[in-house]
Amino acid sequence: MKRVVTLSLVFVLMVVMIVNLTSCTTRIYATDLMKGIKANEVEGKDVDERFIQSTARFSMELFKRSLGEDNSLVSPLSVLLALSMTANGADNETLEQMEKVLGDDITIDELNEYLYSYAKGLPNKKKSRFEISNSIWFREGFNVNDDFLQKNADYYKASAYESAFDEQTVKDINNWVKKKTDGLIDEILDNIDDSAVMFLINAIVFDAEWEKIYEKNDIKERDFKNIDGTYAKVDMMYSNESKYISSDNAAGFVKPYKNKDYSFVAILPNKDISIYDYVESLDGETFLNLVGGAAKEVVNAGVPKFKYDYEIVMNGALIDMGMEHAFDGRADFSKMDADLKEGLYISEVLHKTFISVDEKGTKAGAVTKVEMRDTAGPVSEARVILDRPFVYAIIDNATNLPLFIGTVVDLGK
Repeated sequence: MKRVVTLSLVFVLMVVMIVNLTSCTTRIYATDLMKGIKANEVEGKDVDERFIQSTARFSMELFKRSLGEDNSLVSPLSVLLALSMTANGADNETLEQMEKVLGDDITIDELNEYLYSYAKGLPNKKKSRFEISNSIWFREGFNVNDDFLQKNADYYKASAYESAFDEQTVKDINNWVKKKTDGLIDEILDNIDDSAVMFLINAIVFDAEWEKIYEKNDIKERDFKNIDGTYAKVDMMYSNESKYISSDNAAGFVKPYKNKDYSFVAILPNKDISIYDYVESLDGETFLNLVGGAAKEVVNAGVPKFKYDYEIVMNGALIDMGMEHAFDGRADFSKMDADLKEGLYISEVLHKTFISVDEKGTKAGAVTKVEMRDTAGPVSEARVILDRPFVYAIIDNATNLPLFIGTVVDLGK
């Protein structure tokens, strides 16, 4: 496969469902359950301010709870898609909590319609590629509800597979992830617990070139000050951008990709504000206002080349956000299997991401696994050089929602 070195993002999220036993182009060898289920034509729901504000809030709350000591990167959309598929199997208080966390009390039926329209409307073009894939994997003998499969086929185009949950299943799932992330993430499972009965997986790939690719003389070596005070030599890529972000505690810029459907947003906190304090101050409305209020002003910008992967178990973050019952014996996922009234719960929400930023663009990806168990304005002196810890995001220009958001705090010694 021809690899164009661009801004690349890959995200994978896997939700793992397990049964609490005490309380009650690689071939895939699993049985394709969708052979008998054809996705219906469904009506979406137009993306409106209600959805945008709700999704921005979810994105920032998830981002704040995902920070660690190292570089971070999450795809709120990947997490939202995987957990919304999962919520289609939830009922009663479990469903109410999931709806509250995922959509600010937007019902799951409405959220299905919103996400169907939103995902369908995200452009996927040459030199600004954006692809979403979803799959559901069941252990043989699990009596899955056809309605659950149908809804996820209709709104999420999810493939469904029945398998023995043995070593071959591990290979099949990892091969699916590798294929759907262009090989950027090659593994999300190393084994399957005996109590696991279902995996719900979302994968996203973003591969885009900058609107204006950097030339050799635009790149110069510079020191990057890491979070611990040490310095790293980096290749700093300089350019003039035309959208300047400014607030009382930070400055930044918006840098477009080819086709102008997506943009890279960089935000540099003031020197006297730590990256963690700055992120803590963000909320959905603040982020949207920062990006939407970017001034048409020339900015002397500097972006370091960087590449890293990131992995996080999201259980704690989601419980802290209010999704408590889904992760313990109080869970009600009876809409997945009507015969199993209790004992089915989420054991792990695993999120893996990868990003590479260089002179040609960005390549990124994410996997989420749910396991159950214009014209520039006047020239100014604005200057934003990302030579110390910063926040960045990849947004879709139609809504300004962050498809991916992360922090760079350390680029080596």
